[in-house]
Amino acid sequence: MDLKICGCKALLLSVLIVLLLGNAVAGAPDASSINSNSVLVALLDSHYTELAELVEKALLLQTLEEAVGRGNLTIFAPRNEALERDLDPEFRRFLLEPGNLPSLQALLLSHVIPSRILSGDWPRNDLSPRRTLSKGDVLRLSSRDGVRMVDVAAVVQPDAVVRPDGVIHGIERLLVPRSVQDAFNGRRSLAAISAVLPEGAPEVDTTTMKLKVKKARPDAYGYSAPPYTPSMPIYDAMASAPSMAPAPAPGPSSGHRWFDGEAQVKDFIHTLLHYGGYNELADILVNLTSLATEMGRLVSEGYVLTVLAPNDEAMGKLTTDQLSEPRAPEHIVYYHLIPEYQTEESMYNAVRRFAKVQYDTLRLPHKITAQEADGSVKFGHGTDAAYLVDPDIYVDGRIAVQGIDKVLFPSEPKPTAPSPPTTKAVTHKPTAPTTRRGKLLEVTCNMLAMFGQDSRLPTCQRT
Repeated sequence: MDLKICGCKALLLSVLIVLLLGNAVAGAPDASSINSNSVLVALLDSHYTELAELVEKALLLQTLEEAVGRGNLTIFAPRNEALERDLDPEFRRFLLEPGNLPSLQALLLSHVIPSRILSGDWPRNDLSPRRTLSKGDVLRLSSRDGVRMVDVAAVVQPDAVVRPDGVIHGIERLLVPRSVQDAFNGRRSLAAISAVLPEGAPEVDTTTMKLKVKKARPDAYGYSAPPYTPSMPIYDAMASAPSMAPAPAPGPSSGHRWFDGEAQVKDFIHTLLHYGGYNELADILVNLTSLATEMGRLVSEGYVLTVLAPNDEAMGKLTTDQLSEPRAPEHIVYYHLIPEYQTEESMYNAVRRFAKVQYDTLRLPHKITAQEADGSVKFGHGTDAAYLVDPDIYVDGRIAVQGIDKVLFPSEPKPTAPSPPTTKAVTHKPTAPTTRRGKLLEVTCNMLAMFGQDSRLPTCQRT
């Protein structure tokens, strides 16, 4: 009997739990019930076009729709001028890089508070911290001399858009969270860890299209060491098979190791990883240690290199057939290595002046053709051409890394159809006297014919 009573109580308790859960689910707001009168629709249709474009690029529409479904939102929208002209171009480029999507999302979500705050609800004097949709970030609302403030930004258009599920206030400037600022500063400080301080664009000799050798700066004692240039071409200094054979022993003329090439190669690979969007190429260089060692040895011997680095999106488009060939990764990388030190400025100036420029590569005998296109540098031809999208990712005086949006492949020579044999026309010329005596006899006979047949000289016949 007691067992039956306990069983009934358990059954009733289970039914009650199910009913409570059903009511809770039924009362929960549905994020899919966003209508045309939503504050998000108003943001996309408002004159804050720059902010709306960044929200779409950051893939935040779904996140904001879910937040609207849970309650009201307050959005602080910077004016367009603050995102166009007043924003640091380097910082904007940093935000729009594919590898920095989390930073862009954190920046935009820090402008959204998950509660409704109208201009009449503004705190008067005290700083009132409010939690934002970005984890760990807060905004402090205050008033200064009758001006409403959001942290350090003044509200220039209070209650610019008011909707049942939220409100938009226009502010004068962009608010940058500490986490995003630290990420940007960490990216900029990568140049400080280079083995050699970055230099400006080198001067190009217009006759040979080679770099001019700069004079070395004198030291504290007034002595300037002469610039060291390798005595042999870079192709002779390369190992015959970098993937299988170790680097050859230094020759008699290569004892001056003025550069730590291995450290510089590790440095630029480290920069690629922190830059974002070039992890695939960095992984290839790390896994193929012999290739990175070969590059470091060449730099140690005094040679310079320019790396055309395809981004992750371009590397992801490589097919299985392109990677299944023997030593395919090495062939791809070697075709993207130019044995010159070229910055974005020097390459762009060259293609602007000469229309087309051919650069040697470490994959003999193939070359890369560069030309100017839409204010940038384009490598290759047709649909297989690659554009310079991330200039000067790494420049240290010996190695320059330029980001491109496609993987380049050398153009195969097109087979030429055999031409049909041509028959040479033979023209028959009338025979003529070939000797001087025969020519004189012919002229004499012509003259005698003019005098008539009664001449005493014998009649001449043509020979």
